[in-house]
Formats: sequence, C-alpha cells, structure tokens
Amino acid sequence: MRLTDHDAAFLYAETAAGPMHGGNIAVLEGELSAAEVQAHIAARLHLVPRLRQRLAFVPLNLAHPKWVDDPEFDIANHVKAHQLPAGATLDDALAAAAGLAEPLLPRDRPLWLTYVIEGVKERTVLLQLGHHTMADGASGVDISLALFDLQAKAPAPPPEKTPWRPAPLPAPLALTAEAVREQVESAVAQNPLTAPRLGGERLEMLRRAGESMTRFVAEPVMMAPWNAGLVGPKRGFAWRRYGFGEFREVRRRFGGTINDVVLAVVAEGAARYLRAHKEAATGQNLRVMCPVNVRREDERGALGNRVSGIFPIFSAAPMDIVERLRKVRQETEQIKQNREAQAMQLMMDSAPSLPPVAMAPALLVGSPFDPTALAAQLPSPRLPRLAPPLPMAGFNFTCTNVPGVQVPQYLAGRQVLDALALLMLGGQLGYGVAATSYNKQIYFSFVCEPRLMPDVGLMADCVDGAFAELRTAAQKAAPAKAATNESAAPNTGKKAAAKPRKAGTRKRPQSQGGAAVESA
Repeated sequence: MRLTDHDAAFLYAETAAGPMHGGNIAVLEGELSAAEVQAHIAARLHLVPRLRQRLAFVPLNLAHPKWVDDPEFDIANHVKAHQLPAGATLDDALAAAAGLAEPLLPRDRPLWLTYVIEGVKERTVLLQLGHHTMADGASGVDISLALFDLQAKAPAPPPEKTPWRPAPLPAPLALTAEAVREQVESAVAQNPLTAPRLGGERLEMLRRAGESMTRFVAEPVMMAPWNAGLVGPKRGFAWRRYGFGEFREVRRRFGGTINDVVLAVVAEGAARYLRAHKEAATGQNLRVMCPVNVRREDERGALGNRVSGIFPIFSAAPMDIVERLRKVRQETEQIKQNREAQAMQLMMDSAPSLPPVAMAPALLVGSPFDPTALAAQLPSPRLPRLAPPLPMAGFNFTCTNVPGVQVPQYLAGRQVLDALALLMLGGQLGYGVAATSYNKQIYFSFVCEPRLMPDVGLMADCVDGAFAELRTAAQKAAPAKAATNESAAPNTGKKAAAKPRKAGTRKRPQSQGGAAVESA
C-alpha cells in the first residue's frame, strides 16, 4: 500500500530536531517486566498487520514509499526495557519517557517502538511511539483497542490461522516499474478532459479555504516566547488530570461543547503564562491549530491520516474566564458555520501533488548523511525579546483533543490507571498540548522544547488555575438554556465487546464527550 500525499508529508517534514512520531504514555498498576509486555503484544500483532510492515523506498523517490512486510521483523527491536535508578518516582519515569521519545525512529524497520519503563514502586510506565505516517490520533485509539484488553482476565485472542510468513522485500527495479506505471495512470486521471469538474459548492468551499489561509498573512499573531527560535531536539513534559464530569458540568452551565471548554482554559492559560513572563500581550492575538477528524463512517478504523484542521484566533491578554469561554464559543461557532475544516480538507485533496522526486533529499533524514543533524546539535539562537513582540504568520501552538475509551483497559492483566500523550514539535512550535480522555477522566499533556519554554510546569499551572475558576463559576451559574448536545453520549455502563479484531474492523467502545478534534 502506497503512502498518500498526506501520510508522506509527515515523512518529508521530519528533521532530527522535529521527529514526526507521537507518543502515548500508559501508567499501569503493578510492576511488569519488558518480557511480559513483549509476550502480550506478540500475541496480538496479527490484529494490526501494519505493525509488522516497514516502508519500501522507490529509487530516486519516483513515488512515495509503500508499506511492505518486514522480512527481518523482530519484536525485540520494538519492545524494550528502560530501567530507572532505585527509588525513582512516577515523575522521574515521565521525564525519562519524554527523553526516550526524542530520537528519530529508524526507517529501516516498522515505525513504532515501545519502552517499558521499570523502577517505580508498584507502577509500570509504558511509552508507545508511532510515526504519524502510520496513524493519526483516531487510528491510534483503534490500535490501542487491539493491543489492550477490556477485561483484567481477558483470554488471549485466537492465533493466526496460518503462521505469518513475510513476503520478500520488492526489488528496486520492480519498485521503479510500479512507480512509473502509477505516474502514467495518474497523469491520465488528472487530464482536464477526463478529470471530474468541481461543482459550485466545491468551488465555494475552496474559496473559503483560500480565505482561511490568507488570514495567516493578513492577520498575523504575536510571536510568543516558545515561537522565538527553531525547535531543538530536547523535550519537557507536564500533565494534569480532571474528572470528565467536571467538564460536562461546565458545558451544561454555559453551553458550547467539551472542545470549547478545553480551548477556553488552554487559551486563557497561555495568556496568563505570557503575563507571568511580562510579555506585552495587550492588543495581541494567538492562533491555535486544532486538528479535526474528517473520517467518514465507512473509514472508521482505517489507519493512516484523515485529519484536517481549524485555526481559531484568541486574545493573548488574560480575561475573565467565563468571558473567555464566550469568545471561544463565538469563534468556533463561526468556524463551524463556514465549514472551515471541510474546506481545508477539500483544498488539500484538490491541490496538485508535489512530485515525490522533489522530496528525495528529505529521505536522508536519519541516515549518516542527514542534512538536519547539525542543526539539531546547534539549534538557532532565540530571537531577542521586543515590545511589542514581532508579528508571526502562522499559528502559535497545537491543541488537540482525542476522545478515548471510557472503560478501563488492561495489559497483561494490569489496569491502565492514566493515559497521557506526547505531541510532536517542530519548526517554531516549541509548545503543544493534548487533551485526551480515558475512563471518565480528561488528561492535559503539555510538551515543550525546554530552551524555548524552560518552565512548562508554569503553563500547566496557568491552565489549571483557569479551569479552577471556570469550575467555580459553573457551580454558581444557572444551566444554559440550550446546551449543545454532542454526538457521543456518556458511557452507559454496558460492557464493550471484548473480542479483539484486526484494526479497521474492531467495534469501538463508547467514547465520551463527542470531541471532533483529534491528534494530527
């Protein structure tokens, strides 16, 4: 299966300082060894065939790479132990996870890696890394449904009917011939005489997408401290946990969606962080990139990327938190009415493909001839602090909201207590936040480049304080007259199907919150 333009873009955008893999961190009860975790995953690998596939690169990059069986697959290369010093704490384990996620994933094997972090009393921390070329946030949840159980004593899934025998790697000449044939077929399909014409509605959607893109230049935002330099390879991490019911209560009192509440506290937290750093934010704005799942119902469970994005803009100065939520609701409602996420997706689908051969130099990343390695070792200096701050064309950070499983999950009989996330960083994006939900909890995971944001804990505290104020205000307010009814209802208590299936066919246990926004 050949990479789509969207999937391949994550491969070409990768640098030594900006790896394009995301991470999930699972905190398990009890102490598990790497051997136990390895055995558990090995018994379920056939449920996600992509985990035993690697990329085959076409000579001269005449076409995007394609997924093929890895004839040298060895699970020991993908499930590894990391031992902490005696007396290590959970915070030590999470800091170690952030460090372990920093290097690039090897491109000559399947693009995933799991670390079993041992050494915390009565806990095991699992760091799962997967390249964005392979899966986005929604398909990452589907992979977790195959690898984790929904019962503590769930039986192992039925083994493969026939033992897996990988096909040999395709020969370079065969890859080249296939690429040439596909290029000819694509040229015929895109011929103006044979290509389907865009209807009036699609043209209008493209016009809206063009307007959204021009705002990046026409309406620049401030350059926040975490944008004032190119990202280096190091990462810092902080997290907070809340009850999902607390977010639902805020939504019930003030209306809107769970996504609106998340965006409100994240935007207000960023504004308070800027104030704490004495940044001149009055009259300035911040723009946030929010990935949006655009999968159709018949595409649910498919791996790869089916993600668009919206780019709401907010005041960079602190304000009353209830007023902040009201402004967020206005902004997101206008974005929904304009169908900006669908317009952006249509624009990406309609844009002419960049010839893969032009991206051939990007395939040197991670090799001994990596042109980005030196820049990662010697990151550029931070821009000087100015008042007012320099303008910035683009967005300031990513905020993704990934709805997860709302019942407990288990691995090797041990319950997952907490589920966190590690976002990708790159370019001038030295900060990002992921809101993930699991088992009736919402987790905020903050990741930063420490040189650009040396105090990610302060950002977490600012978001925490904003939510505490919003929660208190909600307790005093009357319910909204017409709170938004989101697409996914709270968990009903019914047991989800425990029988594992291959990724792409497994029935998903009910999610809570109905978030349309998820990891990119």
